[in-house]
Amino acid sequence: QVQLVESGGGLVHAGESLRLSCVASGRVYSISTMGWYRQAPGKERELVATITSVGTTNYADYVKGRFTIPRDNAENTEYLQMNSLKTEDTALYYCDAHIRTRIRDFSGMDYWGKGTLVTVSS
Repeated sequence: QVQLVESGGGLVHAGESLRLSCVASGRVYSISTMGWYRQAPGKERELVATITSVGTTNYADYVKGRFTIPRDNAENTEYLQMNSLKTEDTALYYCDAHIRTRIRDFSGMDYWGKGTLVTVSS
């Protein structure tokens, strides 16, 4: 079917940068909105950023000016460029994509990756 696989997580110090990647593979006919979400220990999953197929972006207030969400439509890939990381950015980061699996799949559905861990130390 469809798989989303994240990569790029790791351990960094506050103020440093990381770039996450998410690749959609399998039965992908088209992808509309893609996004990144995160879940810190003991907290609910929250939106980080989204990007549409034409490049319209939306960012959570707590990452504006620090994170960007580039996208490569030809490679079914999205990225999360994270700069000036803070300890409070520590979380499991998930990618999400709204995917149509065939031409007659008019509504599509959301698919999720399994997450990549980002740990920011002080």
